[in-house]
Amino acid sequence: MFTGIVEATGEVREVVDDEDGRRVRIGAPFSDLEAGQSISVSGACLTVEAFADGEWFEVFLARETLDRTFFDRLTEGATVNLERAMPADGRFDGHIVQGHVDATAEIVGIERERGDWTFSFSLPDAQRDYLVEKGSITVDGISLTVAARRDDRFDVAIIPTTYEETTLSEKSVGDPVHLEVDVIAKYVEQLH
Repeated sequence: MFTGIVEATGEVREVVDDEDGRRVRIGAPFSDLEAGQSISVSGACLTVEAFADGEWFEVFLARETLDRTFFDRLTEGATVNLERAMPADGRFDGHIVQGHVDATAEIVGIERERGDWTFSFSLPDAQRDYLVEKGSITVDGISLTVAARRDDRFDVAIIPTTYEETTLSEKSVGDPVHLEVDVIAKYVEQLH
């Protein structure tokens, strides 16, 4: 489980494709990694297969992951958001994030307003019932609050710290993002 509080950004150093999927090496400052550890990479829960402490780690992207994410377009030099799984005795600062990407959306607007930003994202049909104004949404692994929701899009307010410490500062209109809707909303819907 994750919280959506990004710990660091990492640079994609190597991408290798084979018939089974894609192997990716990501530069990361983490010095306490272990093989088998879960890391959220721009919102997708991936498993550490190899690493060099404080330098990099490698993950494998199976066909299912490539089909559900924009990682099929990931290239060397790209920057990704990183969060290690939450320890049982850790702080819970964001919201419950599983690292299961529900959909890929697109940035449809970015507006700067004084010291902060409003980002607008497309809202895929299958996720519309799970978003409510002032509810939680995970965008590229970042725990955010829905500021406004319309039929085909939603807005979030981005404070300077979030903008500067995540990949949002590098994003433009038209760029893809990963969405994970609030898991509690999914469970509520199953009760009906």
